[in-house]
Amino acid sequence: MSLLLMFWYFVCFFTVILLLIALRTCRKPKNYPPGPKWIPFVGNTYQLAKLSSIKGGQYLAFEELRQRYNSDIIGLKLGREYVVIVFGNDLLSETLHRDEFQGRPDNFFIRLRTLGERRGITMTDGDLWKVHRSFAFRHLKLLGLGQRRVDELIYDEYQHMVQRLIDATESVTPTLYLQSAVMNVLWELTAGTKFEDPKLLTLMTKRNSAFDLAGGLLNQMPWLRYLAPIRTGYSLITEINHQLYSLISNNIAEHKRTITDTTRDFIDAYLHQMKKEDIDNTTFTEEQLIAVCLDLFISGSSTTGSTLDFAILAMARWPDVQTKVQSILDEIQPPGTYITAEQILKNRYVEAVLLETKRLNHVAPILGPRRVLRNTNLCGYSIPKNTTLLMSLYTVHHNPLKWNDPEVFRPERFMDTNGKLKTIEDMYFFGFGKRRCPGEALAQRFVSLVFANLIHDFIIEIDQLSDGVNCGILMTPKPYKIKMSKRK
Repeated sequence: MSLLLMFWYFVCFFTVILLLIALRTCRKPKNYPPGPKWIPFVGNTYQLAKLSSIKGGQYLAFEELRQRYNSDIIGLKLGREYVVIVFGNDLLSETLHRDEFQGRPDNFFIRLRTLGERRGITMTDGDLWKVHRSFAFRHLKLLGLGQRRVDELIYDEYQHMVQRLIDATESVTPTLYLQSAVMNVLWELTAGTKFEDPKLLTLMTKRNSAFDLAGGLLNQMPWLRYLAPIRTGYSLITEINHQLYSLISNNIAEHKRTITDTTRDFIDAYLHQMKKEDIDNTTFTEEQLIAVCLDLFISGSSTTGSTLDFAILAMARWPDVQTKVQSILDEIQPPGTYITAEQILKNRYVEAVLLETKRLNHVAPILGPRRVLRNTNLCGYSIPKNTTLLMSLYTVHHNPLKWNDPEVFRPERFMDTNGKLKTIEDMYFFGFGKRRCPGEALAQRFVSLVFANLIHDFIIEIDQLSDGVNCGILMTPKPYKIKMSKRK
């Protein structure tokens, strides 16, 4: 047999094998939820990216697929991963409660944030997650989470932020001021120091816009990082990782050098626990401590700051609501006088304004990602083990049957005829159940105190506004500028 003929047989054989593999990658599991057809090898990656671009965000692309297939559960394949999206309050409630939906995906993008290993709290599951989540929650609470010490830290940061705003030019973009303030409070509890690195906060903002909850192209086709490291966001992630790990590692080294029996902050508490553990049989390691600090940094610097961003922007857009908030707060204290958390919490209208802000523009319109821990069924469809599950919070917050005019900013929808706050159910601002955000108390406290005092101290007016929002891992306002005039 000639070499040419052998080569021809090899090409034919290779082509047949490739075609069989391609067909296999397009075959949906039996009884899989409805959704668009899959393209060989990449699934729905490009279809979803194109639809997200057209609609203005992945959460809106999901909503389009929901309408197109007339289903509250949609099945996709992104790269090699099965991805299922659920919509509506009933399905969200079910998925948030069921144990088989409590896992976290184990993929390239999630491992990348912790240097290739499954570490930390936010993106782990099983015993590692249970032990370290419990430890973090318990010790942050002991250190003052949601208590008087946090109020004092917030007060100090607020005074510093106000001075910076006054010293700034006439028009300001408050985003970095807000993120820096919340990060300083969280970092005081975590590491005992303030955090002052605007460049790193700017990089974190870029990270939130560059990726979606499914990890984008970088997760679905990791090999693209070699061909397009900047386009895929790989260069951005590695730069952030390098700076964060250097920051945290240096801080831990300083704590180890100065540690005593007194627990000054979370890092001290963790180092004390490490000494108690069996060194050959423990998950309390320095690498895990770095990853937990990283989780606290990422969650604290982005979500709380962006929530406040939307709240301040809402006051500029709806000045009549701003005026009403100011008149109510003036009854408590005159402008220029700091209002405490206890005084704010007595005022239900301020709380209603913040609820309406989060309903209209929640920073996480898609909850997740979750990993399905075993083969199961949902809404009559079969969901394979290790499927990634995403939950559309947007459809709950913008359901016209529940909210009547969901695109209108109307805080009164949360008040009854007697001026009392209505019982709030099914909002899921901080998730629900075992995966509920452990930093909820700090976030709520910070947002309430800073928002109320800023509106009490300043008149806020729009100077420059861009329509729409930035959508990635989180939803954030597009760059804007406001005029902040000190009230007298």
